[in-house]
Amino acid sequence: MNTYDLTIMNICDFGLCFRMDGFRILYVCIATFMWLMSMSFSREYMAHYSNKLRYYIFSILTYVATVGVFVSADLITTFLFFEIMSFTSYVWVVQDERKESLKAGETYLAIAVMGGLVMLMGLMMLYNLTGTLRIDALNSAIQPYLGTKELYVTGCLILFGFGAKAGAFPLHIWLPKAHPVAPAPASALLSGVLTKAGIFGVLVISCEIFAKDVKWGTLILGIGVITMFLGAVLALFSVDLKRTLACSSVSQIGFILVGIGMQDLLANENMLAVRGTLLHMVNHSMIKLCLFMAAGVVYMNLHALDLNEIRGFGRKKPLFKGIFLMGALGIGGIPLFNGYISKTLLHEAIVEYTHAMSEGHVSAYMINVAGMKTIEWIFIISGGLTVCYMTKLFVAVFIEKNASDKKQKEFDDKKDYMNPLSAVALTLSAVYMPVSGMLPTIVSDGIADLGEGFMHAAEAGARVHYFSGTNLIGAMYSIVIGALLYLTVVRKLLMKDGEYVDRWPKFLDLENSFYRPLLLIVLPNISVFVCRFLDRIMDYTILLLRKTIYKDAKLPIEPTEGDELTHYFGGIADDIIRGLNENVLSYHPMEPEVEHKLAIFRKYYKENTSIIGRSMSFGLFLACTGLLLVLAYMLLF
Repeated sequence: MNTYDLTIMNICDFGLCFRMDGFRILYVCIATFMWLMSMSFSREYMAHYSNKLRYYIFSILTYVATVGVFVSADLITTFLFFEIMSFTSYVWVVQDERKESLKAGETYLAIAVMGGLVMLMGLMMLYNLTGTLRIDALNSAIQPYLGTKELYVTGCLILFGFGAKAGAFPLHIWLPKAHPVAPAPASALLSGVLTKAGIFGVLVISCEIFAKDVKWGTLILGIGVITMFLGAVLALFSVDLKRTLACSSVSQIGFILVGIGMQDLLANENMLAVRGTLLHMVNHSMIKLCLFMAAGVVYMNLHALDLNEIRGFGRKKPLFKGIFLMGALGIGGIPLFNGYISKTLLHEAIVEYTHAMSEGHVSAYMINVAGMKTIEWIFIISGGLTVCYMTKLFVAVFIEKNASDKKQKEFDDKKDYMNPLSAVALTLSAVYMPVSGMLPTIVSDGIADLGEGFMHAAEAGARVHYFSGTNLIGAMYSIVIGALLYLTVVRKLLMKDGEYVDRWPKFLDLENSFYRPLLLIVLPNISVFVCRFLDRIMDYTILLLRKTIYKDAKLPIEPTEGDELTHYFGGIADDIIRGLNENVLSYHPMEPEVEHKLAIFRKYYKENTSIIGRSMSFGLFLACTGLLLVLAYMLLF
C-alpha cells in the first residue's frame, strides 16, 4: 500500500512528522469507530453525571492525541502525542471525583509520568546513538550498535514507557484500578485503544530497532507470558464485573506481547506471528468495546458491579444477552468467533518456532525446546482461564437468579434498560465478532494484510486452515480446561453459601504492598539518609581542612573574645554603664557585660552562617534557584 507523509516544521526543533500506511489507516479507522460507538452510548450513560461537558471535551482531546500517536512517523511526535493522551485520559479516571476515583487517578498518573520520563531518557539516548528518531530510518541507523549494551539499555528504557501504557507486567497495576472507577464508555476506550497506543510503541522498537533480535524477542516473549497468565488469574479471582474485564485486558495484552516476541524469534519466518499479533490487537479492541459498554448497561441501571448484587440482571433480556455472549465467545477463542482466529495464528507461531528449534533451523536464547513447549501449555491454559472467567460472568449475570426474589422480579420486569441509540451502538460492536470469525479469509485475512508492511512480515507462505482438525483440537483444549476450572475452582473454591467470594490475598496487591511503600516510604528515607550523609561528610571535610591545611591565622592583637568591632563598641557601652553605676545607678548597679554578650552573639551568628554556607543542601538550593532564574529568563525573553 502507498504511504503518505506530512511534516510540520519548527515545532520542538524536530518538527512533527506523520505518515499514513495500511496499519495506521486501520487503527485510525478502529479508533474512530470505537469513539463513535462510545460517544453514542455516552449520551445515555452520562445523562445523570455532573461535569458532562468536561468529559466530552477531554474525550475529543484524547481522540486527537491517540490518532496522533498512531499516525506519527518519528518517535518525538509519538512521545508528544503519547504524553498528551496520558494527561487528557486522566480526566476519565477521576470523572466522578469519588475517593476511589481520585486514588485510581493517582496511580494512573504516576505510572504515566514515570513511564514518560523513562521513555524520554531512552529517546534521548537513542538519538545520541543514531542521530535520528524517524521510525523508518531507525533500522539502518542502529546497525553499527547491534548487540551493544547501550542499545539494549536504550530499548529497555523506551519499552518501560510504552509497556506502562500497554499494561504489561509489572506496570499493569493501573488497569484493575482505573477501569472500575472510570465511566464505562471511557473504560472501553482505555482498554480497547489506549493500551494499543502502548503496543504501537512496543511494535516500533521490536520491528525497527530489534528486528530479528533473539535476545530482545525472548525478553518480550517472557514479559508477554507472565502478563498473559497473571492477568487471567487476576480476572478469575475478581468478583467485580468491570475489574474482571480490566484484568482480562492485562491478559489479552500478554497474548499480543507473545505475538510480538515470536516475530523477532521467528525472524524470516514471522508471517504467522505478524498476522496473529495484528488480528489480536484488532479483536481485543472490538471485544472490549462491546463488553465494557455491556458492563456500562449493568451499572447504568443498578449502580453496582459486584457479581452478587448484579446477579440475574440479564436473564430475560435476549438482546443484551446476545450482545454480551458475542463478546464472551470472541475473547474466549471459541471457533466461529474472532478471538479463535487470532489465537490460532499465535498458537501456530509458537508451534512453528518449537519445531524449528528442534530441527536446529533457528537460534535460541535462554529457552530450549522443553521451555517452548511449557510456554505453549501456558498459552493454552491462559486461554482456558479466559473461558472460565467469562463463563463465570455470563452465568452470574444472565443465568443465575439473584439471592433476593424481589430484586430478581425487578430485574425481569425492567424492559427499558437502554435506549435505541445505545442498543444500536452495542449491536454494531458485537456483530464484528461472529462475522470476522465465520469469514476469516475475507474479513480477518483482509485486515491482517494491512499491517504486514508496518511489521516487516516475511514473504507470505501457505494460508492457515483455521478450521483444520489440529487447530480445532487446540481450541478444544482451552475450552475443556476452562470448563474444568469453572466447575472446580469457581463453583467450589470461589463461592461460599451460593455467594461469590473474593479470595485473592491482599498482600499480593502490587500497588499497596510494593509500589506505594517503595515510592512513599523506602525511597524518600533512603534519599534523606544519603543527602544527610553527604552533607555531614562535606561539613567534616571543610572542618578538617580548616584545622589543618587552611588553619586560621591569628590577628596581631587578637581580643580574648569577639573581634575588633565587638571589642570597640562593647567597650564603649560598658564604660557608659560604669559611669552610670557611679553617678545614677549607685543603688542598683548594672553589670558591664555588653562586650561579652556581643562576642557571644557574633560567635553563634558566625557558626550558623558558616554551617549553612558550606552545607550541600544550601549549595543545592542556590543551584536550583539559579536554574529557575535561567528558565524564567528563557521563557520570558
